[in-house]
Amino acid sequence: MEDQGWKKCRMSGGIVLILTVFLLAGCGVTTRAADAAGDNGQESVKKGDYVEKEIIRKEGPLRDNDAIYADDDEDSVVTMYLTVREGNPADNTDHTWTEINSHSAYYYEDNDLERYNCEAILQVGDENGPLEGEFGYGETVPNAAVQIRGQTSSKSKQKNYKIRIKEGKGEWRGQRTLALNKHVSDSVRFRNKLAYDFIKKIPQMLSARTQFVHLYVKDETTGGSNTFTDYGLYTQVEQINKTYLKNHGLDNRGYLYKINFFEWYKYEPVMKLKSDSDYNVKEFEEYLEIKGSDDHEKLHNILGAVNDYTIPIQEIVEEYFDVENICYWIAFQLLIGNYDVGSRNLYIYSPLNSEKWYFISWDNDASFSRTYYSTTNYAEGQSWEQGITQFTHLVLFNRMFREEKYRDALNSAIVDIKENYLTYDKADSMIHSYAAVVKPFVYRTPDSEYARVSEDEYDVLVEAMASEIDVNYQYYLDSLKKPWPFFVGTPEVSDGKLTIQWDASYDLDHEDITYSFVLASDNKFKNVLVEKDGIRIPMIECEILPPGVYFIRVRAKNESGYEQDCYDYLSTSEGKIYGAKNFIINEDGAIVESKDTNAGEAEGIEEIEEE
Repeated sequence: MEDQGWKKCRMSGGIVLILTVFLLAGCGVTTRAADAAGDNGQESVKKGDYVEKEIIRKEGPLRDNDAIYADDDEDSVVTMYLTVREGNPADNTDHTWTEINSHSAYYYEDNDLERYNCEAILQVGDENGPLEGEFGYGETVPNAAVQIRGQTSSKSKQKNYKIRIKEGKGEWRGQRTLALNKHVSDSVRFRNKLAYDFIKKIPQMLSARTQFVHLYVKDETTGGSNTFTDYGLYTQVEQINKTYLKNHGLDNRGYLYKINFFEWYKYEPVMKLKSDSDYNVKEFEEYLEIKGSDDHEKLHNILGAVNDYTIPIQEIVEEYFDVENICYWIAFQLLIGNYDVGSRNLYIYSPLNSEKWYFISWDNDASFSRTYYSTTNYAEGQSWEQGITQFTHLVLFNRMFREEKYRDALNSAIVDIKENYLTYDKADSMIHSYAAVVKPFVYRTPDSEYARVSEDEYDVLVEAMASEIDVNYQYYLDSLKKPWPFFVGTPEVSDGKLTIQWDASYDLDHEDITYSFVLASDNKFKNVLVEKDGIRIPMIECEILPPGVYFIRVRAKNESGYEQDCYDYLSTSEGKIYGAKNFIINEDGAIVESKDTNAGEAEGIEEIEEE
């Protein structure tokens, strides 16, 4: 059975209690700055230093490198000047700035092309121009190349950019790849940065450096204006790659994957070893984008274990994962309401000489958005996207959180973060500080043309953001009482009947579960053709229907009366219709799933795609 974009969920999972020792020849993992000085017999870390050497540390949990954030000025704005020029075909930089900005990522995919680049001179300064002593000052020869970045966001008129500093041309804050994001779907334009700045204060998590950037671009390509044009406010986000691993005291020889779509299945037809004759890296990266070692044997080992139900999940967790890392990562996502994460929008990392895997956050701009969707009457981040059930479609977590010990660990992590790092006062203070910097940019040219809300509405959203933490916490508590979501299969004709089956739901308190089923000819479920409650077996049979488009809705209910939608949903112009899917019966009697909801395309679904 398959639904629209998600794979059928089976039961599987894993995580670990405590990390093993990482040694110099192995992982090169550092503790935070306090651990790096003294305990390990190493030279103390000076404020602002980038720790690039490997440090032998004692056995203990994974920690970020605090020194990397020492000089952060979280609500400051750096001014960057980008002069773009046409380069040469040898490195794909022979394109105009107009060409760069004319195409989305889908144009390149459809035409099997590498993304176009321009050559560029990148300089850093202030509002008066490039500054002596800053990156790129006095440069007259291109020191970088630039292209668009992102996927769905690349359809927007305001583009995101990836700037790659050329080898030998130095680094900006220890980085050679700079990602500048507009966050066009974010009504306040700072949610992603806010999340990362929260994370770096939580010892159990790995964060990334961010910086507000005011960008000016001078287009010297064919047809360009040859003057610096104001491109408004961007957020620079540290790229998670080998350089990131090195700068954060991790093992840059290790394994690093960016999750594009991955639910911890084996995906055997595609996810093969590099040595396999039919290995296809492009198909592989539709699931996991390779950012570290391309020797996938370790990945195969963990996927084999996670999907082997003869191995107790506790054994898998102990060997391959770190409970602290995973529980704090999930707890944080739940508290900030980042529902657009799980099967995408994160990285997984494993040091070279360790079996352990760790989770790193990426693309957090769906967080703190419940008030926005509520005030705009758009259905997003609701139903099973509230609480622990947003993760139970993943094989790993489906298996893991059936165990009380791991739920207890998650509970502890949530309470710790909420009481010590994401308190209302701390969150509200940071939110208002960022809003004071960002709002003036949002409501002046060029960003004002693309503002998603009025200035007054912006203020309302800012005032409400910190309060969402308590709302999200309550959603989490409520989700523990509800049955788990499940997937519905495509209807089939069997023995002269139309048969619809679905996966069994699960209840943490082991209460009996019944199902309700509705079949209709419209997505509002007003013209009901079949309706039944109290179903105990996850299937239903009904009379064969004539050719046409049909809609089904399935919900689970436990003995305590708590209900849960199935994972399937329909995308409409008003958001998601949760717990529903549709199908078509063709003239020849064949049954196929359909994306035609008879209600138009969903604008908001594209909004929350990754930057």
